[in-house]
Amino acid sequence: MKPIVHGLERKYQDRIGFVYLDIDDSAADELKRQLGYRSMPQFFLVDGKGQILETWFGLVTAEQFEPAFQRALH
Repeated sequence: MKPIVHGLERKYQDRIGFVYLDIDDSAADELKRQLGYRSMPQFFLVDGKGQILETWFGLVTAEQFEPAFQRALH
């Protein structure tokens, strides 16, 4: 997943902020709870108001992420 996510981050870096959480870091526990984190890997698309727009579980392709990114940007 790392190459896919980092590739998308490069592509959308000026329009979407990417945040990575260390699931083993207890400092992230509250945010994981708020997001409803359940398993690794899990990805969230969150708008500027903190609303979850989309959630993905497991292995995801760039082609699966991008439609949601495009909707969020328009």
